[in-house]
Amino acid sequence: MVKGRFVGAVMGVLLLVGSVVAFAGGVNVSLYSAGDYAVGLFGNETGVAVIGLHIEFDQPVTITNKVEFGGYLPAPGDLSGDTFDFLGGTLAASGTLELDWQPADAKPVLVQWIGESGPVGTPYFTTLEALGKLLGEGIVRLREQHPDQLQQAFAKFFADNADYFKALSESLGMPLQQSLMPIIMSAPAEGIANFFNTLVGSLGVTNLDELLHGDVDFTALLQALGL
Repeated sequence: MVKGRFVGAVMGVLLLVGSVVAFAGGVNVSLYSAGDYAVGLFGNETGVAVIGLHIEFDQPVTITNKVEFGGYLPAPGDLSGDTFDFLGGTLAASGTLELDWQPADAKPVLVQWIGESGPVGTPYFTTLEALGKLLGEGIVRLREQHPDQLQQAFAKFFADNADYFKALSESLGMPLQQSLMPIIMSAPAEGIANFFNTLVGSLGVTNLDELLHGDVDFTALLQALGL
């Protein structure tokens, strides 16, 4: 049983149309439908002012409305697509950004507040692909800033899963830890994400819930990377 936290878990049904509220540490996400479009409220729970919001959707959308409460975050030039960065302004701690979009069934899969030095606070994510991206970016950031902490996190990760990885290494015909660490300590973020996706595929995992309730305990890595 995985002991990691499922960041972005559904907290309840609100409003008559079935709004969902999910708390993800740095991002407080509230989603609900309003006719033929969706409304998302993204609260800044990081405790500090931020300069932007990065958001990715599970399908292309058109942003139809944007309203800030507690600041202003400029919109990118193109408001149609699946990835957006609202950057260049300021949103106060406890401020909120409202976005409306179509189609109504589109859902955010990754939301991150952006500070002066990069992502800040715990991100909101709902897919394996988003987690892989976060792991890749987080590992590279920790590798550059605190390499000893990264080594310690992976040492605990392999210790926590010693029996499982022993069997997996035997089935693969190579020691997984010795094969993995050179990649972790040298590959770019995209390469690490691709390796993660390959590992997840070898586990037969198809969604985030299966991963976080499967045979491999990712707690040490999730905690080290603030996920």
